Amino acid sequence: MLLVRYGRVPEVARVRADRRRERGERVVVRTQRGSELAQVLDTLKTPPPDEDSEMVVLRDATPEDQFVATGLATRAADEFPAWESRIREWGLDLQLVDLEWTLDRSKQILYVLNERGPECTKLAIQAAAAGLGIVEVQPVSASGLVELPKAGGCGTGSCGCSQ
Repeated sequence: MLLVRYGRVPEVARVRADRRRERGERVVVRTQRGSELAQVLDTLKTPPPDEDSEMVVLRDATPEDQFVATGLATRAADEFPAWESRIREWGLDLQLVDLEWTLDRSKQILYVLNERGPECTKLAIQAAAAGLGIVEVQPVSASGLVELPKAGGCGTGSCGCSQ
C-alpha cells in the first residue's frame, strides 16, 4: 500500500501497489476519476486492517505518460477562458479556479470555489447537454477540497455523488 498525491488541486490517498516504491517516484494510478499521474509520498509499512482501497497503481510513469500529462495541462490552460465564458453564459454562481484532464482523457475535472450544491450539479448537466464530454465538478474552499457526500445524489457521479 502506497500513499500518493495526485490532481491539480492535490489529493492524498492510499493506493494498492504490487511492490514498494520510493518517495518521489511517479506512478500512474486508477482513481475514482480515471487514470492519473501521481507522486509517491510513502510506502505504508502496515496498511490499515479495514482498508481495501479501490485505487491502485497501474504502472510506473513512463516518459510518454509525462509527455501526455504536460500536453493535457497545456490543453486545460487553453480551455480555461472558454469554461469561464460558459459559466457566465449559463448564469451559474460559480468561480472557476482550475481545471484538468485525467491522463486517459476520459474526464475533465473543473475545480470551482463553491460549496457542493445545485450550482455544481447545474454545471455538470449543462456541460453534458452541450456535448462537452464527461465533466466532474469539484468544489474547493480556502481549506481545500469540499468533502464528497457518502451516499445519494444524481446517480451519474458528475455532481460529486457516490452514484
